[in-house]
Amino acid sequence: MNEERMYNVLVAPMVSEKTAMAAELYGRHTFKVAPDATKLEVKKAVEKIFDVNVVSVQISNSKGKVKRHGARMGKRSDTRKAIVRLEEGQDIDYMGLEG
Repeated sequence: MNEERMYNVLVAPMVSEKTAMAAELYGRHTFKVAPDATKLEVKKAVEKIFDVNVVSVQISNSKGKVKRHGARMGKRSDTRKAIVRLEEGQDIDYMGLEG
């Protein structure tokens, strides 16, 4: 996998109270990923970008909701997220990254 694809696979980290608790207790970090990303691509991208060892990857697809905007109906975009479990004792520091 080339570097451009590697950085396009991981769209953004998902940071909330629930994901922070999962990261702290179980070593599971959650990322928004590209719609066509595979588990193997996500694993390689996380290992290379953050210099950690990935144990497993779970991918989830969420369909966008249909919402009303005044008289018109609109649809939120579909999302895909990956939950990445790291080896015990390893952690990802999001603040240390530079855009």
